[in-house]
Amino acid sequence: MFNFRRSALIALGGALLAAALPAAAHHSFSMYDLTKTETIEGTVKQYQWTNPHAWIYVNVPAADGKALEYSIELTSPNLLQRRGWRPTSLKEGDKVTVILNPLRDGTKGGRIVSVTTPDGKVLTER
Repeated sequence: MFNFRRSALIALGGALLAAALPAAAHHSFSMYDLTKTETIEGTVKQYQWTNPHAWIYVNVPAADGKALEYSIELTSPNLLQRRGWRPTSLKEGDKVTVILNPLRDGTKGGRIVSVTTPDGKVLTER
């Protein structure tokens, strides 16, 4: 026997699930190796307090004296504020130590684990 109400609920559930998939894909961390961490020390080049994700760009001195720029992704400013971050937490020229999950492809950058600010404060996003 055909149950229209049950079929409609199943169709609605499928439509909601399909609509949620792009959002889940956007928040994937598959480009980062979450099983590894890397510690870098350098100078903040730029700190972007932007949606949907904040970013820190850090210049790290290389063996040849040149700077390697690391791009470090954070979560949203809304979530960061709940964990003690502020738009003024970092500024250009700050000497910082960053622990990150590196990018799988070897590019200089990653996902933030923590940052130690010049005054010794440790900020995390998790």
